[in-house]
Amino acid sequence: MNDQPKSAASHPPEYPSTRQPSIRLVMMPRDTNAVGTIFGGVILSHIDLAAATEAHLYHPGKLVTVSFDQVEFRQPVFVGDLVSFFTETVRVGRTSITVGVSVWAQRARDRDKLVHVTEGRVTLVAVDEQLKPTPVVRR
Repeated sequence: MNDQPKSAASHPPEYPSTRQPSIRLVMMPRDTNAVGTIFGGVILSHIDLAAATEAHLYHPGKLVTVSFDQVEFRQPVFVGDLVSFFTETVRVGRTSITVGVSVWAQRARDRDKLVHVTEGRVTLVAVDEQLKPTPVVRR
C-alpha cells in the first residue's frame, strides 16, 4: 500500500492560456550554467520580479522579498526558450503580500511544446524609508 501523496508531476497543471504573464522573455546564452541549461538562479530572480510586479498592484510603495516557498525545477530551460511567469495574489496581509508564480517554457525548437518548469510562492513585505515593515496601502 502506498501512503505517499501523489506528486505534482502525476497531475501536471494546464498552461494558463486565458491569462497574461506578468513577465515573458527569451532565455539567452548569458543565462546558462556549466551544463548548458538556464541557471536556476536566473529563473529565481525572474520569479522574484514577477511576484513584485503582482504585489505592486496592491501596494504602490517599497516591497522587499522575505521568503520563497519550496521551488522544485521539474524541467530544464534552454537557450532560446520563451519563458512566461504567471502570477496570482494568494494573500494580502497587514504588512505582507503572498504571490503564487507558475513558470512555463515554450520550446525554441518546437513552438507547440509548452512545459511547466516550476512554481512557488513568494512573500513580500511593505517597508518604509528605514526598511521597517509598514501597512500595505491597498489601491
